[in-house]
Amino acid sequence: MLRYIYADEIDKFPKLKRSMFLDRADQFKTRLEWDVTVDDKGEERDEYDALNPLYVIWEKPDGTHGGSMRLLPTTGPCMVNDHFLHLTDGVRIESPLIWECTRFCLARDTEPRTAAALMLAGGEVMTGFGVEHYVGVFDARMVRIYRLIGSSPEVLGTQGTGRDQISVGLWSFTDEARKKVAERAGLDPDLSRAWFEAAFGSDRQVGFAQSA
Repeated sequence: MLRYIYADEIDKFPKLKRSMFLDRADQFKTRLEWDVTVDDKGEERDEYDALNPLYVIWEKPDGTHGGSMRLLPTTGPCMVNDHFLHLTDGVRIESPLIWECTRFCLARDTEPRTAAALMLAGGEVMTGFGVEHYVGVFDARMVRIYRLIGSSPEVLGTQGTGRDQISVGLWSFTDEARKKVAERAGLDPDLSRAWFEAAFGSDRQVGFAQSA
């Protein structure tokens, strides 16, 4: 199922929390060999996890992490403005209608549909919170994944070639895209919406309680 959990509430889900940060270390440090920090517990975190981001998580039937991504508003500190301005020719992306999506992570043994399920959840957040776009930095391996899911971004800037290529992209979410992603995820859109409503209810506020 899909979970929507702010960082200040993640301790309520210890099994899910532990497995998510372990899987992040496995993907970003072990498999991709990124220059990220892994603590003595084997978990990967960075400074943006301390800003009360919203985690969107695919939870497996046993309660562990299958996949996740991290959302933050671009009106505050975010990776694209703090570290990747060279990809946007120095132009900062700052708007209450644009949120940043980072740390897109898939567990080694997750279901093939997990990536699409996360994209569908991202669309639920956009619809529910009035967000118009996501911005994010991605590497070459993700291009094929986005295309297969049916959720390719508008590329704003690129550096490098081949496997070393990194880009910054902007995502929107139309009704047509929602249908395609839901089909790819094998999920009923009504169920997806129900999971979102279960997390936020009908009286949700647009934005981040502590970060906006």
